[in-house]
Formats: sequence, structure tokens, C-alpha cells
Amino acid sequence: MDNRPAKILVADDDPHIREILVFALSKAGMTTVEAGDGEETLNAARQHAPDLVILDINMPKMQGLEVCSRLRATSDMAVLFLSSRDEEIDRVVGIEIGGDDYVVKPFSPREVVARVGAILKRSRVRSEAPRVLSAETRHGRIRIDSEGRRAFWNDEEVELTATEFALLETLASAPNRVFSRDGIIDRLHGPGFAITDRTVDSHVRNLRQKFAKAGGSDVVKTRPGIGYLLGPCQGD
Repeated sequence: MDNRPAKILVADDDPHIREILVFALSKAGMTTVEAGDGEETLNAARQHAPDLVILDINMPKMQGLEVCSRLRATSDMAVLFLSSRDEEIDRVVGIEIGGDDYVVKPFSPREVVARVGAILKRSRVRSEAPRVLSAETRHGRIRIDSEGRRAFWNDEEVELTATEFALLETLASAPNRVFSRDGIIDRLHGPGFAITDRTVDSHVRNLRQKFAKAGGSDVVKTRPGIGYLLGPCQGD
């Protein structure tokens, strides 16, 4: 079991906000790294590999939504958005592109720390959950290596994030079953996890795009109004 302190990247262009959050997080036993703009955030994320990023949506050089989108292309590190705009569209877009939670300024530092702790706890439960497949599963031209957490199309590896792999693994665990969005959320995050259906759709879309580039255009099928199931995986 990993007992190291959680490492949090605090990304905000306001030094005062960073100072408040760093103090609160450090008091809660977490280590911190700081960034003051979008480009710094991406560099710090690559260099320090934090467990979670507290990410301001409005930052110079690169907006927080763009930063999150780029992080999500290669990583599943948790993201907690901060914004001074209390508009539903910001929350929806932020969650849709992969954010784990959303806090509006002005905020209580204690609330932010509590939300960070809750996200990290869910992440640990998800990573420690038992796997449902055998060591290797094949379906059509897809091969899933559950022990190595790798996926292949015609023996060519398709790079997936941890969430995308878990989604594929879930669908492959019952190839003829249609999984509702709620059912997928329960499998990926545990019961009662409050994210939108659009988040699931976003992960499905990314999974489809990655396999389509390798020639697999039929990996996930949609049953309108019901959910998703594994496709025939035979290719074009």
C-alpha cells in the first residue's frame, strides 16, 4: 500500500490564492507544487506527476480547459477546477473534458481540501478494484492485456488512458451486454459518483477515435437511449 503524501499541483495566476491553498493542503499533510499559467501547469504536471491538479479555468498563456484537455490526452491524473464564473456551461464543459469536480470562487479552503481528499479516495478505490477479466482477452481484432493494462488492435498497441482502458475492459467483460451510462460510472468510479452522462460520452468518443486511427471503427456500439456495448471489433 502506498503511504506517501499526496502531491497536489496548485495552478492559479493569483499568488494569494495559491498561497492560501498551499497552506491548507500542507496543513492536511499533502505536498504541493505551484504553477502560475497554463504552460507552467503542463510543464509542472509532466515534471512532477502530481496525484491531482487544482486548475483555475481563467489563466494566461493557456486556459484551464485547454490544459485539462491536453492532460487528458495522455494521463488520468485527477483535476479539480476553480473558476470565478458560476455558469452551468463552464461546469458542464469542465466535467465533459475530464474534470473530476468543480469549485467556484470565492471558496472555503477547507471545502477545497475536503473535495481533494474525496477525489483522491475515489481514485485509490478505483485503482485497487479487482479486475474482471482474465490475464488476456481477445475479441475480434482487439487484445486486452489486463495485467499489463494495455490494449492492442491487430497486435499494434493503442495508447489509452487509465479511464479509457477501464471503459474498454468493462465493455469486454460482457461483450453482449448493453451498459447504461450509470452502470459504466458505477464500474469506473463506484456507486453514487456524481458526474454527468456527457463525461461518459466523452470517454467513449476518445476511445473510438483512438481505435479508429488504428483501423478499428467498430469497437463501441451505441444503443440510443440505453447505453453502450462492445462492437464486433472487425475493423473497416
